Amino acid sequence: MKLKSKPFDTTLFITILMLAGLGIIMVLSASSHLGKISYGSPYFFFKRQIIWVAGGIFVMLILSRISYKIYKKLGIFIFIAAIICLILVLVPGVGRGEIRGAKRWIDLGFMDFQPSEFAKLAVIIFLSSSLSVNHKRLAKFWSGLVPYFCMIAIVLALLYKEPHYSAMVLIVIISFILIFVAGAKIWHFILCAVPLGIGAAALIIMEPYRLQRIFGYLHPFDDVTGDGWQIVQSLYAIGTGGIFGLGLGQSRQKYLYLPDAHNDFILSIWAEEMGLIGMILIVALFIVFIWRGLKIATKAPDLFSSILATGLTMLVAIQVIFNIGIITNCLPVTGMPVPFLSYGGTSMLLFMGASGILLNISRDIEKL
Repeated sequence: MKLKSKPFDTTLFITILMLAGLGIIMVLSASSHLGKISYGSPYFFFKRQIIWVAGGIFVMLILSRISYKIYKKLGIFIFIAAIICLILVLVPGVGRGEIRGAKRWIDLGFMDFQPSEFAKLAVIIFLSSSLSVNHKRLAKFWSGLVPYFCMIAIVLALLYKEPHYSAMVLIVIISFILIFVAGAKIWHFILCAVPLGIGAAALIIMEPYRLQRIFGYLHPFDDVTGDGWQIVQSLYAIGTGGIFGLGLGQSRQKYLYLPDAHNDFILSIWAEEMGLIGMILIVALFIVFIWRGLKIATKAPDLFSSILATGLTMLVAIQVIFNIGIITNCLPVTGMPVPFLSYGGTSMLLFMGASGILLNISRDIEKL
């Protein structure tokens, strides 16, 4: 295995470090009260986040040196490994018990591993590998597209059993983007949209709590102490921040008013403390990330690296867009951590690893 020594995209690298650094500050502020009352130290989550960021940077630098071409050969094996992990999380005694009605974690001792996060990356690598070889077959619906839909359906079925609906939606969107970029016809996607829409509606209707979540999204202030609680508290935080914010560390909603303040709703606390100006900074950094990622994708030396770079960039872009949509009540509430910013080991390692692969692709581009 040959290690690359050519320089990578410095702008992208600095942007990632800035986001991770701001994330550490956000986690410290958002989790200090929860850490104090639950673990006896306001620095509990902060210390762990530093470890995850340091480990993530190490993984990113290592993967930035390993040629991306190796993933073309390993794509199917990485996909199978993800399937196995998704099965293991459902096995009693292997996967952790239910947390908030979901089984998504495997206790590794030093961290809680979340296979659904790994599955996102595995699907991107597998599709990039396979589509780069079989892209001409995409002109045919049954022999070209359907086999990919069937393989993705396996992942979705396992995620449904956890359940992890946000991961399902994310994987469907990214898969469609990559298949489209590889050359699939638009009318094929239109054919798939109808059954997908019917299936999604059926899944919502089948469980009353999903309907309640939709109603909570449409009318959050009708049930402030129930289904609307989380989003209402998020809107209070964002509205209180105004233009300049209350000041770093001065959030009120983090005092157990807003659940998951250090995770899925960490941007709500940031908006409360740093205001519109602080949010513009975060959005600007993610725009730079997406810009550099797409530039790498358009200038990539081959089809595989182009599709792969597109998928890795969209992984970050879609999660950011979804999270901002959720905290502002533009989308229904569902678990969607912010890349590089939210607390969590698996998520941090995933996005740092994905960034390392993206940086490695940039090494093969003469001028960005």
